[in-house]
Amino acid sequence: MSPVAMAFRGVRERRVSSIITILAVALACSLLMLVWAFKKEAEQSFAGANGGFDAVLGPRGSKLQIVLNALYHLDESPGLMKWKDFEQVTKYPAIEAAYPIAVGDNYRGYRLVGTVSDYLSKHSYAEDRNFEVEEGGTLFEEKSMNAVVGNLVARRLGMEVGDTFHPYHGLIYNESAKHEEIYTVTGILKPTGTPADKVIWIPISGIQTMSGHDPEAATDISAALLKFKQGANMAGFQLDMLYNKQGNRLTLAWPANRTIVQFFDKISWFDKILQAVAALVAIIAGGSILAILYNTMNERKRDIAVLRALGAKRFTVFTISLLEAVGMTLAGVVAGFVVYSVLGFAIGEVVQRETGVLLNPFTGNAAMIWAPLGMLGIGVLSGLLPSLKAYRTDVSKNLS
Repeated sequence: MSPVAMAFRGVRERRVSSIITILAVALACSLLMLVWAFKKEAEQSFAGANGGFDAVLGPRGSKLQIVLNALYHLDESPGLMKWKDFEQVTKYPAIEAAYPIAVGDNYRGYRLVGTVSDYLSKHSYAEDRNFEVEEGGTLFEEKSMNAVVGNLVARRLGMEVGDTFHPYHGLIYNESAKHEEIYTVTGILKPTGTPADKVIWIPISGIQTMSGHDPEAATDISAALLKFKQGANMAGFQLDMLYNKQGNRLTLAWPANRTIVQFFDKISWFDKILQAVAALVAIIAGGSILAILYNTMNERKRDIAVLRALGAKRFTVFTISLLEAVGMTLAGVVAGFVVYSVLGFAIGEVVQRETGVLLNPFTGNAAMIWAPLGMLGIGVLSGLLPSLKAYRTDVSKNLS
C-alpha cells in the first residue's frame, strides 16, 4: 500500500476528529480571505462607485452624510440648498458639468431621485460608460410625469415600461403617505453596477413640487454633483477654501471618493478585530491537527513498529504521518474556497440590494493566494512534531 493510501486510511479511521479539523481549517481559510480580499474589494468598489464625480456640494453638514445621500443614496440629506447656490457653482471656470439632485420621496422603499435629463443622457458614470435604457424605453423629458427605473429596482419590483405608480412621501415606505401624482415608467436603465441601479429617476421638478412638499422650497435641491475639467488640479482646493473654510452655509465633499476611503479608515478597528479572529481560528486549526496526530501516535506505535519490521523505512513512516496533516489541511483549504464563495456571493447580493454597488469576490487579490498557502504551511508545521515522533518509534520496544 502506498504512503498516500495509508495516510488516507489513517484520516478515515479518525473520521469525526478529521472532519472537525477540516471544518476548522475551512473556516480559518475562508475568514482570512473574507477579511483581507473581500474587504479590499469592498473599499475599491465603493470608492470607484462615485458616479464619475469629483465633488459634491450640499447644505452645511457632514461630508460623509452628503456623499452617502447624493452618490450612494443611503442616508438622508442634512438639509436643502438654494437654487442660486447651484447656479453660482456652475459658473466656476473649472467646472465641466454640474447636476442638481433632489430627494425626499420613495416608491415601496426605493427612493425617488429628481435630476435633470442631461444627467442620464450626457454624463459618464465611469470611464467611457454612459447610462443606457433597455430596448423599448426612453429617458424622461423635463417637467414630465415620467420616470426611469434603475435596473435593480425594476427586477425587485417587476416594473416594466408603461407601468404607473404613486410616489410616497419620505424615504421610508409608508402606505398612508401616498402622493396624488401618478408617474409612468418610460425606461429601465441597463445594469451599471453602481447605486444608480437602486433608485427611480424622475425630473427634478417632480420632487420639488410634489403635493405635500413645502411650496417655499419648490426650487431648493438636496445637492449638486460636480465634475471638474481635466487638468483643473487646483479647483478642489479653491472650492474647499470657498465653501468649507470661508463660508458657513454649504459643505463641499472633495474628493468624493476620498470621503468613502476615510469612512473605511474610521472603521479599521473592526477590521483588526476580524483579522485577529481569523488568525486565532487558523492557530486553533493548526493546533487541532497537531493534537489529533500527536495523541494518536501512542495508539499507533505498534502499527508503526509492524510497518518498520516489514521493511518500511523511517522516512516512509514520517511521510505517512506528514501526508495525513497535509491531506486534512488541503481538504480544509478546498472547503474554505467553497465557504468563501458561498459567503462572498451572499454578502455581495446583500450589498448590491442595499447599495447598488456590485462586488466581485474573485478579483485576484493576493489574499486569495497567501491565505490558502499560509494554511497549508500551518498544516505542514503542525504535522512535523507527530511525524518526528513516528520517525523515532522504537521497533523492538513496541513489538515486545
